[in-house]
Amino acid sequence: MEKVKVVLLTGGSSGIGAATAHLLASAGMKVYAGSRRGTIDEPQEGIVPVKLDVNDAAVIEAVVADILSREGRLDAVICNAGNGIYGPVEGTLEEEARNQFETTFYGSLRTIEACLPAFRRQGFGRIVTVSSVMGILPLPYQVFYSSAKAALLFLTEGLAMELDGSGIECCCVLPGDVATGFTSARKLNEAAKVPGSPYASRMKKNLAKIEKDELGGMSPAVIGRSILGQLQRRHMRARVIPRIDYGLIGFVVRICPVKWRLKLVNLLYN
Repeated sequence: MEKVKVVLLTGGSSGIGAATAHLLASAGMKVYAGSRRGTIDEPQEGIVPVKLDVNDAAVIEAVVADILSREGRLDAVICNAGNGIYGPVEGTLEEEARNQFETTFYGSLRTIEACLPAFRRQGFGRIVTVSSVMGILPLPYQVFYSSAKAALLFLTEGLAMELDGSGIECCCVLPGDVATGFTSARKLNEAAKVPGSPYASRMKKNLAKIEKDELGGMSPAVIGRSILGQLQRRHMRARVIPRIDYGLIGFVVRICPVKWRLKLVNLLYN
């Protein structure tokens, strides 16, 4: 069984990315933690911060080439970089919607594409993407975030089928509420700022609930341990939902008629 020794991680400066980097490094892996600012909140031996913008394919390719030059190998990539916009679908600018997909979906695609040639040459590689429970259960006013995460989930699972037999495996991790800086970094789209919006009162209650849930959510280390566990397995699982309560949500989504689950989510969040 091949062991994962060298890892490229995007969105690695803080939150889930930083927690994952620390756990992987503590397990003996060399982690290249990429982020736009090129730093990590708490430096640690085994973590190499690198400046990486997932919206720039040339930069990603250069980072991968540098890792291969230094290490002679690249065993895994973790696509964690993402962003979030908030507001109603009605009135959302196309540019805003595209920006949501640009980092979360296309940024992951670019990163995976840059790593695949090395994985092919080695006959071994691990691809982990970080989606969200909202990728299987959309919430109102975060529809574009849910859509991008759903697209990332299906990209990962479709790619897993295409790579079958190559020695390259894929896993998509779907976190629930996690206490990170993502909450404060969330951006309101222009439609959410319109005075007298018919959605205003509902959005106010909705956003308050979402922020409360996130700030009281699980530690990012829970997600990091889940990712580490998959990298250490003989074969990764295709889809992982950390923590039993969120796993239960995944089960309910599979068995509950769409009409019922949308009605329930609407009652809770709208």
